Amino acid sequence: MGKEKKTESYNNDSGSYNYKMFKCFNRKFKINEVTPTDDVRDAFCQFAVGGGGGGGGGGTDGDSSDGDGSSGVMGAEQLCSFLDDHQGESGTTVAEAQRLIDEVIRRRHHVTRFTRHGLDLDDFFNFLFYDDLNPPITPHVHQDMTAPLSHYFIYTGHNSYLTGNQLSSDCSEVPVIKALQRGVRVIELDLWPNSTGTDINVLHGRTLTTPVPLIKCLKSIRDYAFSSSPYPVIITLEDHLTPDLQAKVAEMATQIFGQMLYYPESDSLVEFPSPASLLHRIIISTKPPKEYLESRNPIVKQKDNNVSPSSEDETPRTEEIQTLESMLFDQDFESKSDSDQEDEEASEDQKPAYKRLITIHAGKPKGTVKEEMKVVVDKVRRLSLSEQELDRTCSSNSQDVVRFTQRNLLRIYPKGTRFNSSNYKPLIGWTHGAQMIAFNMQGYGKSLWLMHGMFRANGGCGYVKKPNFLMKKGFHDEVFDPRKKLPVKETLIFLPRFLQQVKVYMGDGWRMDFSHTHFDAYSPPDFYTKMFIVGVPADNAKKKTKIIEDNWYPIWDEEFSFPLTVPELALLRIEVREYDMSEKDDFGGQTCLPVAELRPGIRSVPLYDKKGEKMKSVRLLMRFIFE
Repeated sequence: MGKEKKTESYNNDSGSYNYKMFKCFNRKFKINEVTPTDDVRDAFCQFAVGGGGGGGGGGTDGDSSDGDGSSGVMGAEQLCSFLDDHQGESGTTVAEAQRLIDEVIRRRHHVTRFTRHGLDLDDFFNFLFYDDLNPPITPHVHQDMTAPLSHYFIYTGHNSYLTGNQLSSDCSEVPVIKALQRGVRVIELDLWPNSTGTDINVLHGRTLTTPVPLIKCLKSIRDYAFSSSPYPVIITLEDHLTPDLQAKVAEMATQIFGQMLYYPESDSLVEFPSPASLLHRIIISTKPPKEYLESRNPIVKQKDNNVSPSSEDETPRTEEIQTLESMLFDQDFESKSDSDQEDEEASEDQKPAYKRLITIHAGKPKGTVKEEMKVVVDKVRRLSLSEQELDRTCSSNSQDVVRFTQRNLLRIYPKGTRFNSSNYKPLIGWTHGAQMIAFNMQGYGKSLWLMHGMFRANGGCGYVKKPNFLMKKGFHDEVFDPRKKLPVKETLIFLPRFLQQVKVYMGDGWRMDFSHTHFDAYSPPDFYTKMFIVGVPADNAKKKTKIIEDNWYPIWDEEFSFPLTVPELALLRIEVREYDMSEKDDFGGQTCLPVAELRPGIRSVPLYDKKGEKMKSVRLLMRFIFE
């Protein structure tokens, strides 16, 4: 992007942009008139009354003003036929089609809206570009929500209270609120005693992060838990508290959440409840208190279990801190008499409320991961692994992971060296059935875009049903093998017809969201689109359109084909860039969509910024064809 001194202006009378260079040269660029593509025109003519197609009338080919059929009108019945035959939306009623027509007319014709009852070609073109009326994926919950929680991928946050990096950022309830508003269903809170040991703070332990009181986070969860989805919110607690403070947590949760808080009557679950049975409920997942007490001395635990000491989530620490902690703890541990330890155990027994509120019992492997993943018939639980542990386990025991996740929950968290709140690639976890891929929602990047894309599925409710092949077992208890290459199931063809602002009255496009010199100091932008399939290794692919120079409304009209072996786990990632000869290409928007949810036909695809926030106006018009 050029940064030299420049000026620009828009000449509305001549329909052009003027770019002035160094106060000496003036460059004028005409604004091209935007007209419907051939596919849009053909679809209208096929279905509209007087359009020369099935809707009635019989125009001839040629310019629209000469009666090529584009002067026809599409009423409710014709729009129904278009949605059914061309867009694959069977079941649309005439009344629903009429409501769509009324909404388009309301937005476009303020004066004559009462005299219009159908769509002309321009109305139809605009209808296709309204992403709220013609979205690329199904906008509502449509999957079966009555299966156990282990049958779903669940939108999961990591260290949900952090505002920035993992070492020195502030802790706050604001990131928790933002995550819930985005649809995140699993919120993680790290609980530590305050400086006086009388109250509970939420912070990232052994770092310079500033704490936030637990009560603020709990009240925020209560107030915003169901702002974007009615399905259950799971609070995962990393608990570093004494029994007295654990009892205080139980009292806080009970008082703040009231009837929203769900917990079972029995100590452990034989099977997880379903999302549908937990509407507007909040559940807690953490280690039971006894396991916490057993893990308080990491040196003893290391000797007993022959594993390195660590908390459930890795936290940055130095060798000196580990050594000092061990020395201090050993002194404290040895100074306690047997009666002191008995008193502590008795105190824990006298306060059962905390343990009773834990619906999903959690833990880390105490021995080998393979041993921990043995399925217990009469008990379900949650196991947490780091991203490195997942990689190692999947390399050697991939089918054990799939088998474990058919009944139990598996949570994957980022490695402790991701100080900048970056994220890892989530597909390896999803491919093995891991339900909770814990992500740092306060960052941004391509991995987070994939997470956003996956959970746009199923109406954005935060729960996405796992593919059937991840839940099936064979006659000999065999399960899906993620490492096995599969035959091609289907081919997905993308027809990106054009990337544009249709007309000024649409009120959208890059011209509306960016200054006219944002991308290039001396001319309109040079846009191109990159498309990626992200899924199992055999499906991964990358395509790129040609570059359209000096045009705010680029028309690519290119077709791409993607053979898919596991379309159920494939994501289509789209990124628009502006070509720059001398510097890095500028970012023009992105989105990510689950392939299994794509709706066939011509669709409006809204784009998002780098942080995943929807742009006000920028959209693509694309066509999806499944063969």
